[in-house]
Amino acid sequence: MKHKIVGKQKNSKLCFVCGLKNPFGLKAHFYVSETKELIAIFKPEEVHQSYPGRLHGGIASTILDETIGRAILNHYEEEVWGVTIELNVKFKKPIPLNEELKVIGRITKNENRIFEGYGEIILPNGEIAVEAHGKYLKVPLEKIANFDVEETEWRVVKSENDPDEIIL
Repeated sequence: MKHKIVGKQKNSKLCFVCGLKNPFGLKAHFYVSETKELIAIFKPEEVHQSYPGRLHGGIASTILDETIGRAILNHYEEEVWGVTIELNVKFKKPIPLNEELKVIGRITKNENRIFEGYGEIILPNGEIAVEAHGKYLKVPLEKIANFDVEETEWRVVKSENDPDEIIL
C-alpha cells in the first residue's frame, strides 16, 4: 500500500530510537502519512542483534513502542506525550540486520487521558515480522523528564533522502 508523506517528526541527539548522535542507537526517522499514521524507517546493525544476524526482540519491541507512542503527535497541533502503560507484542518472523525496515503506528483509541495504538514491523518483502498493541497515558513533558529542546537537539532534520511516499 502506498502512503503519501505529509510531514516528518523530530529527532533528538541521544535517544536510543531517534537519536542521530547515539553511536548504538537505531537512528530512526519518523514520517507522517496523509492518514495520520506514523511510519518509521531504520536499519538495524550488528550492535542490535540477539542471535547472529537477527534483531533482538527487545529492540523490536522498543521501536514499536516508540512508533505507536509517537503516532499520537499526529493528532494534535501541540505536542502530546504518552507514557507506556501496557505493550503486548507478537513475534511472527525473524528480523534481519543491515536491511532497511519500516514500522507503522496508528492510533486506535483516543480518550481524554489515555490512548491506544497498533503497530507493525514490516520486512523488505512486505511481510509483517512483529505486531504490537499499546496503551499509553497522556502526560505533560515536564512531568516525564527535564527536557531541554536545545540540549537534546529536538528538531526536524530534513534530508534529501526523505521520501514523498512510502510503500508498505
